[in-house]
Amino acid sequence: MSEQKIYKSEKGAAQIRQRYAELLQTWPVPAEHLRVPTREGETFVVASGPQDAPPLLILHGSGANTTMWRGDIASWATHFRTYAVDIIGEPGGSAPSRPPLDSDRLAQWLDDVLEGLGLSTISVVATSLGGWVALDYAIRRPERITRLTLLCPGGIGAQKMGWLPKAMFLSLFGHRGVRRTARTMTGLDVPLTEETLDEIVLTFTQFKPRTERLPIFSDDALRGLTMPMLVLVGDRDVMIDSAATAERVRRCVPNATVHVLPDVGHAILGQTEAVADFLLERRASQPAHS
Repeated sequence: MSEQKIYKSEKGAAQIRQRYAELLQTWPVPAEHLRVPTREGETFVVASGPQDAPPLLILHGSGANTTMWRGDIASWATHFRTYAVDIIGEPGGSAPSRPPLDSDRLAQWLDDVLEGLGLSTISVVATSLGGWVALDYAIRRPERITRLTLLCPGGIGAQKMGWLPKAMFLSLFGHRGVRRTARTMTGLDVPLTEETLDEIVLTFTQFKPRTERLPIFSDDALRGLTMPMLVLVGDRDVMIDSAATAERVRRCVPNATVHVLPDVGHAILGQTEAVADFLLERRASQPAHS
């Protein structure tokens, strides 16, 4: 797939690339920028933290890239060698390839990424689409995942489509309508999130996200997940059925801890230390309510 296919125009692609480069300059800890060859094309990875620390792989959501983790990385990179990976086919620094989700090609892509990074086993933190990718990989390669943290993951509870007619209506109102749609989709509705909303609006003004529904993993597939697992969902998520996500994980995954965060939408912020506690096997404090 050519880059033009995932953006609405080359000018829009250039705008997003420029903004991405600017945001990478604000990465709060020293980092290496790695380009890993894979069968799906080059994959961009931002590596931080001590070289000899345990490895932590971080996967962003749809319509995002590595820079979404700027608020978390300083904490996690204290304890881990973190590898923030730009998922292929998304508006980051990786190839525009979009393998079908009902195949094993994303798992093979991650095999190549881990081989290129010299990693055999990893802990993972992932959100939304990245959560689906991480789950798919953990189900196919359970021996490679030591601990798995998922924020509003796809693939467990059904996707909700009720927000779509409202989004289509709001799109008629230009930039203001796109901004209101982004606010609805993410649940980001406090002043501290205005900069995040600005980034989302820029991206979705110029970027064509995946449109297929995320495949739902079976109960049997979820039962095969034996690694320690932390799942955080928001009770106001308009994109994914968070109640069903919580219920299925609690029923099917023996080593899972599940927290439903009150008054939180699809974008889950402010959980840096709760995730660190889980990854470090510390007595976890109750997740913050953002």
